[in-house]
Amino acid sequence: MAKRDYYEVLGVERGASEQAIKKAYRRLAMKHHPDRNPDDASAEEKFKEASEAAEVLMDAEKRQAYDQFGHAAVDGSGAGAGGGGGFGSIFEDVFGDIFGGAGGGGRRGGPSRGADLRYVLNLSLEQAFKGWNPTIKVPTLVECVECHGSGAAKGTSASDCIQCGGMGQVSARQGIFSIQQACPRCRGQGKIIREPCVKCNGQGRTQETKTLSVKVPPGVDTGDRIRLSAQGEAGAMGGPAGDLYVQMEVRDHDIFTRHGEHLYCDVPVSFVDAALGGELEVPTLDGRVNLKIPSETQTGKQFRLRGKGVNVTQVRGGGIGDLFCRVIVETPVNLSGKQKELLKEFAEHTSEKQRPQQSGWFSRVKRFVDALTD
Repeated sequence: MAKRDYYEVLGVERGASEQAIKKAYRRLAMKHHPDRNPDDASAEEKFKEASEAAEVLMDAEKRQAYDQFGHAAVDGSGAGAGGGGGFGSIFEDVFGDIFGGAGGGGRRGGPSRGADLRYVLNLSLEQAFKGWNPTIKVPTLVECVECHGSGAAKGTSASDCIQCGGMGQVSARQGIFSIQQACPRCRGQGKIIREPCVKCNGQGRTQETKTLSVKVPPGVDTGDRIRLSAQGEAGAMGGPAGDLYVQMEVRDHDIFTRHGEHLYCDVPVSFVDAALGGELEVPTLDGRVNLKIPSETQTGKQFRLRGKGVNVTQVRGGGIGDLFCRVIVETPVNLSGKQKELLKEFAEHTSEKQRPQQSGWFSRVKRFVDALTD
């Protein structure tokens, strides 16, 4: 049976934010988890479907591939609960909500790694071609400077919870079963902060906007990412910070279209230059070059300027691309009476042999019509 669209599964729009996707998944997972629906096979299938969809859409690379190529791009990539970094944390959150513990067992308290962040950097084709060193501002959670991430007031520290002994979980018996649940006293953290830090209110982290410098190498394209290690959210309780991924978004250009390392552009040529030949000055991303137009050039003819494309050596190791110029023969407009007379005279002295494309097209049309009437 064909898979449903992942956005449809989660009930979100295609441009939905990661937070919206996370929220939608949490709602569905809480509703359809097998342990909440022990006798409902359909609920288990819906839970698996939602988990697969969320893992793909919460991973920037998988989501981009899925948006472009559909299920074929991500099938077999390990979709399922507990996949990528961002998705793993959301699954653990939901799992803890269902069972009252972390990840189905083990200690929940203690330092934990901060979340990875994504920043979309918009840049022009020229900036992508030459390289760029922009400064970006990223709102994030940073380690509290007063308590250094502990959450406790200066001169104090968190102590082990006396109810769970610092494990973050307690056991509850129900008949012959023993169920692990989050400790109600420390809420699964295993630690109690008796005197919270006044600056961060015991959270160990504060909101701040970081100003960062990014080195964008020449040749980047839309979808490429630069990883800034430890520049994501600060970890909880002094844990290590996550990473920041700067994702490239190259804007459309007025003249050039890019495909990989190659560039393409249309070059308008006058009727006279196309017929008699000539030389035109055409732009490239690193200057202007002269393009020779041979006589009798037809519209659609493509000329290749080697080495005038994008240098992707630093980002893909593929060398330098080419620039392809497609000729568009321009029909003159706003003709004067004299010009019209001259063109009519020219047409009278033009034979079919001098219009090979037109005569060839009419021959094919005649054969087509004759075949229909046979």
